[in-house]
Amino acid sequence: MAGIVVIGAGQAGASCAAKLRALGHDGPITLIGEEAVPPYQRPPLSKKYLLGEMALERLFLRPESYYAEADIALHLNCSVTAIDRKDRVVIAGGQTIGYDDLVLTTGSVPRRLPGRIGGDLEGVHVVRDLKDVDSMAPEFVAGRHVLIVGGGYIGLEAAAVAASRGLKVTLVEMGARILQRVAAPETSEYFRALHRAHGVDLREGIGLETLLGETRVTAARLSDGSELDVDFVIVGVGITPATELAEMAGLEIENGIRTDAFGRSSDPHIWAAGDCASFPHEGGRLRLESVPNAIDMAECVAANILGAETPYVPQPWFWSDQYDVKLQIAGLNTGYDRIVTRPGDGAGHVSFWYYKGDRLLAVDAMNEPRAYMVGKRLIDAGKSADPARVADPATDLKALLSA
Repeated sequence: MAGIVVIGAGQAGASCAAKLRALGHDGPITLIGEEAVPPYQRPPLSKKYLLGEMALERLFLRPESYYAEADIALHLNCSVTAIDRKDRVVIAGGQTIGYDDLVLTTGSVPRRLPGRIGGDLEGVHVVRDLKDVDSMAPEFVAGRHVLIVGGGYIGLEAAAVAASRGLKVTLVEMGARILQRVAAPETSEYFRALHRAHGVDLREGIGLETLLGETRVTAARLSDGSELDVDFVIVGVGITPATELAEMAGLEIENGIRTDAFGRSSDPHIWAAGDCASFPHEGGRLRLESVPNAIDMAECVAANILGAETPYVPQPWFWSDQYDVKLQIAGLNTGYDRIVTRPGDGAGHVSFWYYKGDRLLAVDAMNEPRAYMVGKRLIDAGKSADPARVADPATDLKALLSA
């Protein structure tokens, strides 16, 4: 028996391997990762870990000893160079490893600035893995000037850490507003005000023209013609699914590795989960970039490999920590046509409820965990809530669940 091989030792890969064992699979399991450390959490990298508030070992999803105890062969610092679908083997670190079923949990890769505009200069960083954060950590010295390119959640979280450490922060977003792709204008305004209150020079509708410097970045020229002296740059302009290995193997690609409702790729013996995979959703296809999706889809794939034949139905939720604000998001806001604002109990506490007609789609909750929890329960159950009652601060949120 060749067993099950999982390529990608991140949240999805680790979750899939552990779930296979938890469900009673007693055959060989191999988990292959390119990094030199066991599977770890990524969200704290750009926050508590970067701030020095979390040790490396606390990032680990499980102690390294777990994998040996669970009889999971963990291959670290190991790159897979090819998949042979005909013979059902992968070439990894010079070894040939056979499989009965193969799971691709290869994640995603950050978009980088082109070399022609200075993207290859020293001092230009992305935020994705441990190596990225370790390389930028020494740059965070009070009084230095950091330019952050991109006003999505990664860029805003980096800005919050830098401002909290006493750095001078300039953030540029070439779109009309920060968070334009992922949130309503109300949420953008909330975080715009929050960052400016912490001294961030936030410039919307302005892009980066080029970075300047001999070998290391020293300045930046922006699209409005202005120039800034900078000490380093953080690029947060999105990620793309890591599909190179799947493409080389001839698997179907459609905004990631194309899977069916069970997580199976175009090859019946190859599965995919997490950031790298797209799946059927409400008549179209969806790819989610989040920890909850990585875990839930990977565990669903593990069950389906063992014969469950259970369709993956996402229940999306996300979060972001910036300064003393915890943003919690339930649902997907695509197609909304109305925002209902619900004031919270304190200053800076608020939630925005996204509706399409009378249907509740999503909730953005800032320091409002109860609004988030109620909204998530409604959305997961396929229920809605009367917008007028939501907007009324006198309405008991829990009462919405029984309406």
